[in-house]
Amino acid sequence: MIEPSTLSQEEISKLLRSLLHKEGTWVDWGKSCKILQKAGYNAGQIFEETGFQASQQNLIIVASAVYESLEKYQAPEDLLKYYQGPKSDILHELRILNQENRLAAAEVAKEKSLEIDETHDLAKAFHEFCLISQIPEGFTKTPGDAVAHLCWKRARQKKDLQERSRLIAKGLRFAQSVCARQLLEKLLIDFSVDATKSAPLLPIYRLEQEEQMARIVPVLVSMQVNSKEFALASVPAKQDPFGIVEIVNYGNFVSLPGWSVIIKAGDPVALLFNSQDLPQSSSLKSEPVLLVVDRSSKQWEDKSYFLFEKEDKLQIAWHAESPSFPLLGRLLLVLRPKNILDEDNITQPWQMDD
Repeated sequence: MIEPSTLSQEEISKLLRSLLHKEGTWVDWGKSCKILQKAGYNAGQIFEETGFQASQQNLIIVASAVYESLEKYQAPEDLLKYYQGPKSDILHELRILNQENRLAAAEVAKEKSLEIDETHDLAKAFHEFCLISQIPEGFTKTPGDAVAHLCWKRARQKKDLQERSRLIAKGLRFAQSVCARQLLEKLLIDFSVDATKSAPLLPIYRLEQEEQMARIVPVLVSMQVNSKEFALASVPAKQDPFGIVEIVNYGNFVSLPGWSVIIKAGDPVALLFNSQDLPQSSSLKSEPVLLVVDRSSKQWEDKSYFLFEKEDKLQIAWHAESPSFPLLGRLLLVLRPKNILDEDNITQPWQMDD
């Protein structure tokens, strides 16, 4: 085979011309496409030069690799000639099998004159059958018996006689061992149903909205902290895609909903305050509140409250004009605790209002 790294422009032109005129078999086309792609030609360029679509390139490249594995395992000449016929789509379905099992499956597919859907089922059944640690009694490690076992297993679970008969007939068509055929034939007179329980559906959920993605924010639980302690509070790094955080240094943290103002914050920190220590607090009920401040937003503006230090204490205030002292961060929100009117309703969800 030509090495892609040593291809000359003349050799590349020859390969492209060969593909354009569809010279040789599909096996040759697959090999040529693979060489060209390794030489730096992408699927789009090959399509423009030869007319082979990207999906077709992928199919014949994979199928030609399967064909080469049949050659490696010294497949009979008549088998190789059969798959040149062309049968690239059939060999493409055998890609999930290892090289040894591909040959066995290819022989069955030829013997039964299988089309693409049947070959897909054959390869899948054989692949899963080979993963079983102990081959079921009465069956052999062959592709035909793999399909026969699957049909036998499913037929035993069917009450509908028509569907049961269809599965038995399919199993008998593929069975390669005498024992497998006998087990299937036994089902023709044994109508008992194997009440095998099927596995339940997995409880799969998807995070659909930003509010469902919490953000972990460090919390300063004392109002007596100064600006240096405020600056040292570390924000844990978030790991996609689930927002997992690793807390390296122990401290206090809070999980906040993925509200837009929280998600967009560059460097958020939460502080535990009392509502009575807030500006314009005369109308507020005295209760603990969390102030979420963005340390990355220190540029004054007259539409926001800002955190600053005064006499070694942190305070929140609004300034009509830019202050002469440094600002530590912009206030994003004041979070009040959840207000539960009747706590018994939490533990007794069956209680409902009329």
